[in-house]
Amino acid sequence: MYPTDYRYTKEHEWVRIEGDLAAIGITDYAQHELGDVVYVEMPRVGTKLKAGESFGTVESVKAVSDIYAPVSGEVAEINPTLADAPESINKDPHGKAWLIKLKLASSAELAQLMDAKAYEAYIADKEKEASA
Repeated sequence: MYPTDYRYTKEHEWVRIEGDLAAIGITDYAQHELGDVVYVEMPRVGTKLKAGESFGTVESVKAVSDIYAPVSGEVAEINPTLADAPESINKDPHGKAWLIKLKLASSAELAQLMDAKAYEAYIADKEKEASA
């Protein structure tokens, strides 16, 4: 279910490497937990981010959630379609609904993130805890 060429965080963000850029978005699990997304707040191009730092919010009918940078870098691009169609996060969270692209500061940080198999096990454990 989760793309195997992505890396994942415990805060439910994903990162996909595209050359020297890192595309970042929220996972299907995150969008499902949030419900219908109605607004996305994102940083400006040129903003420098550190791994683990909040860089924006996703607002849904249920809640407002911070979004955290899985890796460090400088914002090179923001997804322009999300301003007019934030609900696309609910439809395609691992594809067209990426949030930002960073100029990656260090690829070494990627090794600290989960692969798809580890992330799926992580959310399975969370769901077990929630139902217990």
